[in-house]
Amino acid sequence: MKIILATFNARYTHSSLGLRYLYANMHELQANTQILEFVINTQVVDAVASIMECGPDVVGLGAYIWNANEISEAVTIIKQISPQTIVVLGGPEASYLPHRVDFSVADFIIKGEGDIAFYELCKSIQNGKKPSQKFIQAPLVDINAIELPYTYYSDHDVAHRYIYVEASRGCPFTCEFCLSSLDKKVRNVDLQNFLNALQNLWDRGVRNFKFIDRTFNQGIERANRLMDFFLAKEPPYFIHFEVIPDNFPASLKERIIQFPPACLQLEVGVQTLHASIAENINRKLNIPKIKDNLTFLQTQTNAHLHVDLIVGLPGESLEQFGANLDMLYAMCKSEIQIGILKKLSGTTLNRHDTQEGMVYSHKPPYEILQNNLISFAQMQEIKRFARFWDMLYNSGNFQKSVTYLFIDGKVYAGFLAFSNWLYTQTLSTWQISLDRLALLLFTYLDAVLHVACEKLKADMIEDLMVVRGRKLPNFLRYDEVFESKNDAIKVKFNKRQQKHAHNKCSLV
Repeated sequence: MKIILATFNARYTHSSLGLRYLYANMHELQANTQILEFVINTQVVDAVASIMECGPDVVGLGAYIWNANEISEAVTIIKQISPQTIVVLGGPEASYLPHRVDFSVADFIIKGEGDIAFYELCKSIQNGKKPSQKFIQAPLVDINAIELPYTYYSDHDVAHRYIYVEASRGCPFTCEFCLSSLDKKVRNVDLQNFLNALQNLWDRGVRNFKFIDRTFNQGIERANRLMDFFLAKEPPYFIHFEVIPDNFPASLKERIIQFPPACLQLEVGVQTLHASIAENINRKLNIPKIKDNLTFLQTQTNAHLHVDLIVGLPGESLEQFGANLDMLYAMCKSEIQIGILKKLSGTTLNRHDTQEGMVYSHKPPYEILQNNLISFAQMQEIKRFARFWDMLYNSGNFQKSVTYLFIDGKVYAGFLAFSNWLYTQTLSTWQISLDRLALLLFTYLDAVLHVACEKLKADMIEDLMVVRGRKLPNFLRYDEVFESKNDAIKVKFNKRQQKHAHNKCSLV
């Protein structure tokens, strides 16, 4: 029996840890199992052609919020052209009801962790004992009783992709917008086995590790030992951890301080800074600790910070969101990711729908469209705000010049005014070249805010030339050749972090 495991990743540099877990635990069926990975901009029909060329009896597809439409189309085509091929769906988007994308023609859907359930299903099919039910509820696995997947990253993966790893599964918190909150018990991988796997990856040349643990710094002793593993290595390397903002004891801080620039990225889940809003969605919030820890990370470490805020939480107005952004920017000058609230099947967010007038798109990624406090028009405005914020502030391309928009300390109001003006000039939030974006920002700061032209020009030149070899836009060129003074560490995949690090050094 030939088995294909496939999915559509969001980007080429991504890799599927889930497929490799399935493959690692196929036992005697592994020899006839193959992994195929595509990206979401692949033509689905071309992906299906590649799958069907292998002559599969069973196709297992991983469904996620970013690829739900592609998976739906793929399973439909497969069943149209080869009805006898058995298609099995798994992953978060297939695991929870209601399905808002059509998966109805799939033969089986595994709900929950498929590490063992997929193998058992394939074994039953091979033995002529197909289950009678379409939905198969998989129990939580004993994470230390299954095979780890890391030997199944290929040499090509090592050379060209981020390597995803997990030291634990589950989350101790109960935030209503997050599927991880449904698995409240944190299950840790045996630490020595995990460290051995990390060492094997390192020996193979892996230098880009992305930990998918939801709360990496919840277990401090484990976090310390994992950080010690990397601190003992010779840079350059790049590691990414998701952390909670209020748990940085002295032992962890001592280790974070030791990481050199461009090596450590911390994704800090703040989401809101309003206590009543956080309580309303069952989220823990300790503002004094958050402020102290962000200040420490900003001023005393080389860590690149990626701090998350959410727009559209039940009961939170745009004015309150704006206050969140102002407050967070005052705490740290890090990358601030502005996310739009999504309602995922399986979460308990729907309990707010009637009272708060929450209306969500029925299409992935199921973002909020409006509620009682934010109209549809305002929500579209703030989505443009978030996109432009990412292009100008988070990108690191305008680290100094963008701050002229916030000169009076009103970050939200200042950037909102610019965002609205920018949209009148572009009528789009996509496919805007860096040169055009620079010219538009310069024009607004010069003509609308009346910023001193020569100082602005000097700062914008410094911003843009952080990346060595970049060509300066025509409107900024001097007679002499501008040479960048930046000698940023060259590490694959993290030019964005380098740009932020350049500005961070100037702030400290």
